[in-house]
Formats: sequence, C-alpha cells, structure tokens
Amino acid sequence: MMKQITHWIGGKPWTGTAERQGDVYDPATGQVGGRVDFASADEVGAAVAAAREAFPAWRDASLAKRANVLFAFRELVDRHRGDLAAAITSEHGKVRADAAGEVARGLEVVEFACGIPHLLKGGFSENVSTRVDSYSIRQPLGVVAGITPFNFPAMVPMWMFPLAIACGNTFVLKPSEKDPSASLLLAELWREAGLPDGVFNVVHGDKAAVDALLTHPDVRAVSFVGSTPIARYVYETGTTHGKRVQALGGAKNHMLVLPDADLDLAADAAVSAGFGSAGERCMAISAVVAVDPVGDELVAKIKERVAKLAVGPGADERSEMGPLVTGAHRDKVVSYLDSGVAQGATLAVDGRGHSLPDGAGFWLGPTVLDHVTTEMDCYKDEIFGPVLSVVRTLSYETGMDLIAANPYGNGTAVFTNDGGAARRFCNEVEVGMVGVNVPIPVPMAYYSFGGWKASLFGDTHMHGTEGVHFYTRGKVVTSRWLDPSHGGVNLGFPTNG
Repeated sequence: MMKQITHWIGGKPWTGTAERQGDVYDPATGQVGGRVDFASADEVGAAVAAAREAFPAWRDASLAKRANVLFAFRELVDRHRGDLAAAITSEHGKVRADAAGEVARGLEVVEFACGIPHLLKGGFSENVSTRVDSYSIRQPLGVVAGITPFNFPAMVPMWMFPLAIACGNTFVLKPSEKDPSASLLLAELWREAGLPDGVFNVVHGDKAAVDALLTHPDVRAVSFVGSTPIARYVYETGTTHGKRVQALGGAKNHMLVLPDADLDLAADAAVSAGFGSAGERCMAISAVVAVDPVGDELVAKIKERVAKLAVGPGADERSEMGPLVTGAHRDKVVSYLDSGVAQGATLAVDGRGHSLPDGAGFWLGPTVLDHVTTEMDCYKDEIFGPVLSVVRTLSYETGMDLIAANPYGNGTAVFTNDGGAARRFCNEVEVGMVGVNVPIPVPMAYYSFGGWKASLFGDTHMHGTEGVHFYTRGKVVTSRWLDPSHGGVNLGFPTNG
C-alpha cells in the first residue's frame, strides 16, 4: 500500500487535506513508495501557533524536567535505532550500516543536550560595587525552526532540535520532502518521552513551506543545512525578517596527500570518505590533492579498492554503497563525468555501467576522475555524488594555494607522517574542520560543527557550546539590596565594623 506522510502539529498527525503532495521514492527500485503532504502557509502558521502556545510553559519548566524528558527521548531513540535506520534506507537509499551510524551520531547530540543543567549555568560576581552584585543568565528565544537536507534525515535534525528544546525553546522542523518519514518517527518518540504537545512540530513541503517559516513573525531563529545558494537565500531572507540565522552551505573538501604519507591509509581514507553514502555528504572528500611523485601509486591503490566495493540495495547487508536519492540527481552527477572527460580529465574508474538487472533504481557506481584541474566544472562545483577527483600538484605550498583559492571551507584533511607538516597545515588552512590522517573530521557533539567561507552564513556553528549560544540570548542582572542592619528587627548575630 502507498504510504501517506503528513505533518505533526501540536503533538499529533495533521488531519487536514493537503492542496499539494509529493512523491517519495525508493531509490533502489525507482518506485514511488509514498506520498507526502506539502504545507501551505496556513499549515506552517498552525505549527508555529502550536509552538508559540507551548512556549511559555516549556520555557518555565525546570531544568530537571527538561533533562528528564531528554534522557527518556535518548533511551527511546537508542531502542528504535533499527526502525529509524530502516526508514532512512527505504527513502534515502544509503546502506543500513550507514543509516545506523547516522542515527548514532545524532544521538550523541541528544546525549550532550541531556547535560543542559550544566550547559546553562551562568556567572555571578559579588560586590561589583558597594553591596551591588551582578550575574548573567541565558534564556530561550521562543519558537525556532530547522530546515534540513535529504542526505541525513535523522542526524542533521538531531544536530538542531535537542539543544533548542533543552534550552527551553519550541521547535518547528521542515525536513526534506525526499525522505520525510524519519522526522515523524522522531516526533512520536518525543511524545512517548513526555514532551508536551506543541514543543516539537514537523511540516513537510518545498519552497512555499520554507518561505513561510523564514517570513513568519513568530519564528525567532532558523537553522539550515543545504547547498550554498539556498543557504545564502535562507540567511538573507531570514535576517531581513529579523531572525537569527545559522545557514550551513555546500562544500568541496580536499584531502592533501604528502609524499611521506602512508599511501595505503590514504587510499583507504579516500575511498571511504569519497563513496560513503554514495558521496551525498557535505563532509565527503571530493578532491584528492596528490603531491608528486605519489599520484600514480595513490590512484592505482584507489582503483584496487574501488573494484572491490559492493554496490547494491541499502537493505542488503552485503551492500557497502547504495543508489543516489533521485533519478534527476543521478543524471546531474553523471553530467559531470561527461564534462570532466570533455575538459581533459581521465576517467580512471567509470561507474556509469552499474545498474540492477532490471535497470530500475537511481544507480551510479563509484567513479574516479584523474588529472583534474581547477578550471574544470567537475572541480569547481559541488557534485554531491560518488565521484572522486584527483588533482596532481608539485608541492605542499601549491596544494595549500589550491585549497585557499577554493570558495568553500567546510572540511579538509592532510595525510602525512610529518608532525611539523601536519601542525603547519592545521595552522594555515582556511577551513572550519580539519583532519590529520582522518578523512571526515566531523566534531564530536561537545564541539561545534561548521565551516568557513561560502560553507557558512552567519557566525555560529551547530551543536556544542556554540549551539547553546545560538538557541539562547544572554541577560545580565545587576542588583542592590538594602542591608537589613539599616533598620527594623534584626535577629542576626551582632558583629563589629
């Protein structure tokens, strides 16, 4: 039967009739597995109204109460990892192990948010003036929203809403319409954990729903993850309407391989980081920068490993890489192979021949483009697919110049056995997240996630302490109280002075 997916407003599924709907595909087969309701401005308004109504009581709930709900939610997510992973695989296409890993990384932020009583501790200064004290506190903003991408339908929302809710805000999530079911499973787990109705809401849809959130006067802040053009639009539109915005954009992540690197380790890393989740990751390594003379040997080792990858349906435990999310996206990724070869690159591994026996599904096998240059479209653009570009360079300095010239600054890595070179790289590279012999340097939940340059609009990264600051605003109180010895009954112990 066709699955029907709708909004979650005020603690329950929406019961209205949608004016528009969208198809939800199984990427492994290409078949439509469900229909999702698209929200109009009215449905978005209803979700915001539910969140606004729930805010005063949730804001005033004790830190102990909030922490207890978060602990219960954490246990429920942990118990339902398999269900969440299955929903992700069926609609996104990534293999089950990768989907389970996504849930685990999102769960780390939930666990971090469970420490909200400590995270919201303020400061206190006694006698800043005679008998005058000052203290600082952080308070929630109100209704906040999250707009999240298709590639991590559970993890990226969990980078946002656990901290937002723990800080006392209420939340409206607009997940990708391509794989919306995980968000509803999370909503049901929130309800089971005891979260009051209206604190967490979900609306589905496209640009109409996004614009309604960005312009709604009761939405105080918006978190976004997606492509750079849309991130810029979200930032500019949201800030124009008086909102606090953090908008994380696209990436072109480079892995610099120095001549002294362990090339087996580097090849393992390039394949793992380039083709995991079919390359549909903002932290994927898409450009390997090989410093001569290691290029030929490194490419040979990468080809050996790619030849052994098992590509197949995500629900098959033998599969290591699944399909792309839609047919249109697959075709766009394939176009970069054609243009790369036409512009002078060498197709070291061609993934275009991969398909299921019946020809169904949105398939592209792992692909390696060698001898790529910075003028080629396959280098300049974020491909967001299983395409690894190898750029040859003459030295550490020219490799660093290449990374510095790129407009993106999300993640990067250096592979070397020289500690001095690694330290210099970390100091000099203009990128927000850096790995040393680590290809995907996604920070743990107690640090913050975010890039530089065109990979971030706004000045606050996600989760960690920066996430707490984004979802709260500071207040400083200065107080003076009369000394009781100034008059009236005083049963205190008499003192001199």
